[in-house]
Amino acid sequence: MKLFTLYQKVEIADHERGLLFRRDNFERVLEPGIYRLWDPFDRVHVDTYDLSNPLFEHPIRDFLLKTHTVLSRYLDVIELGDHEVGLVFIDGKLDDVMAPATRVAFWKGVYDVRVRVLDVRADFVVPAELVSQLGHARSVARTVLAASVEYAEVADNHVGLLFVNGKLERMLEPGAHAFWKFDRTLQVRHVDTRLQALEVTGQEILSKDKVSLRLNLSATYRVADAEKAVLALSDFGDHLYKELQFGLREAVGTKTLDEILASKDELGGAIQAQVASRVAEYGLEVQSIGVKDIILPGEMKSLLNQVVEAEKQAQANLIRRREETAATRSLHNTAKMLERSPTLLRLKELEALEKVTERIDKLTVYGGLDGVLHQLVKLGDRD
Repeated sequence: MKLFTLYQKVEIADHERGLLFRRDNFERVLEPGIYRLWDPFDRVHVDTYDLSNPLFEHPIRDFLLKTHTVLSRYLDVIELGDHEVGLVFIDGKLDDVMAPATRVAFWKGVYDVRVRVLDVRADFVVPAELVSQLGHARSVARTVLAASVEYAEVADNHVGLLFVNGKLERMLEPGAHAFWKFDRTLQVRHVDTRLQALEVTGQEILSKDKVSLRLNLSATYRVADAEKAVLALSDFGDHLYKELQFGLREAVGTKTLDEILASKDELGGAIQAQVASRVAEYGLEVQSIGVKDIILPGEMKSLLNQVVEAEKQAQANLIRRREETAATRSLHNTAKMLERSPTLLRLKELEALEKVTERIDKLTVYGGLDGVLHQLVKLGDRD
């Protein structure tokens, strides 16, 4: 019984390694086998490591690595600089991402562990071939990737603006992009470059002749230069809205009501001429501007209706007089022709007689045809 209290039995399997400590001081690495360790005062302990996890971790790891060179026979040590990122591949598969200024140690012999070191000080773009690998690396914790990589996907007809530490770094074309986050703050702002519509409604404006009008305006525009628009304006849509308001007031305030109503289609062109040049310097391109509605006050509508009604009545009277004059002139000319031609007069008389006979049932004639035309025509319905 005394023998068992003096010795400690330790078994190290084929897939294990042990670190032997006596009085908390490291002595050596225990390889696979059975060990009987002299330990009469219970001051010996062994830390056992399963090599299926190749990462070596210990509370005093850095101290052990620096003071005991014997560990270099069993461990590969990787140390990164302040601006380096390490991609850990185990048996050819991406397993982990190392942050700058970190040190890791891996057990030798079981797995093929390689670390790809990238300098992210000058180029912080994640290589295209690694973007998909990082996205499909199941062994890499999502939290590690979230802290390491900034992903950005720019849709078609959009532009991405990459800001690094608050400064515009570059423009991103449509597609998938990824950047290393370490030692920097990244932000991607997406800008839609498609044609967009903007409505300006319910604008109360006084015309040149002091008539209160309410107008609705419709405009289409696109972002032609995303860099200018984003850097110069906090909200380019709001800026364009205000410019359209100012342009509408300038165009309407310099015209009378009659001029506005007569040139409604031209009003949009006048506003566009004013607004387009002002917003072009901010990277915005105005495609079209049109006035949708011109709404008048109730009393002004009544007055205009009366004016329109009077104008239409006057036009109707004028047309009626013209027609009466033309008819009288035609009768006058016909009378002259009949006066000069007895034959034509006779034909007219026969034509009149034909029309009369079409509408009667019984005709009594006295004195022949001349009696019908010049003396007496007796018309009566058949009893």
